[in-house]
Amino acid sequence: MKISYIVALLASAAVASAQSKLVNAQDGSGTFGYKHTPIQPWSGYHVHDPDRPKPKPVVPASVPGGPPSDAVVLFAGKDMSEWRPTNWKVENGYIEATGGQLVSKREFGDCQIHVEWRTPDPPEGDIMNRGNNGVLLMGMFEIQIFDSYSTKIYPDGQAAAVYAQTPPAVDSALPPGVWQTFDIVFFAPRFKDGKLNQAARVTVFHNGVLVHHNQEIYGQVTHAVLPKPFEPGKSTGPLAFGGHHNPVRLRNIWVRPLP
Repeated sequence: MKISYIVALLASAAVASAQSKLVNAQDGSGTFGYKHTPIQPWSGYHVHDPDRPKPKPVVPASVPGGPPSDAVVLFAGKDMSEWRPTNWKVENGYIEATGGQLVSKREFGDCQIHVEWRTPDPPEGDIMNRGNNGVLLMGMFEIQIFDSYSTKIYPDGQAAAVYAQTPPAVDSALPPGVWQTFDIVFFAPRFKDGKLNQAARVTVFHNGVLVHHNQEIYGQVTHAVLPKPFEPGKSTGPLAFGGHHNPVRLRNIWVRPLP
């Protein structure tokens, strides 16, 4: 008998033995797996355990940048019902900034955020206010929107910076008049006994390019001074955008609260 044939028989027997130990999940879902395998110290479940909780199904968007099925859609082209009263304008499927902030009615903590934005073309405003706006996480931590493609502002104030704190790792800004995207994963600050236990952190993709990875946020947004301390005990807040009287446009805004 050839050695290769013997090896094949042994392998087949091993597979059959493993399959004979397959068991179904107790919840009747039809999920199968193993119960004779080692227990993972970090989870308490067997390796390949069929009784491990199943991830919740989420339907991805059918178009790039669209909201998945579990997202809270804050703006999809017309409806402003998710926002507090504002004089910002809705035209042709986008919101155009005026003065004052645009603030969501809902509050969010840990979340994934998608927003598309465009600065004016030709650029409008003085050198400090060209395409000036910002994504305000919990209303107090800012990911900067700015026409830094044509205006060479300080690095911690350019597009995609954690404003007044951390510049983006790379500059992926596009010219004025071109729609740009932010995809943001935000983890809110944590408190214990009224004291800060864990600072806020953020991961940001600007136009599909990773520019912040698990970046610590050092405090509340400020201009030209060090960040203000975290507000004690506060781990949720609205999503907001700055006004600055510059006609920056926004569209396709959605948020996925994270468990």
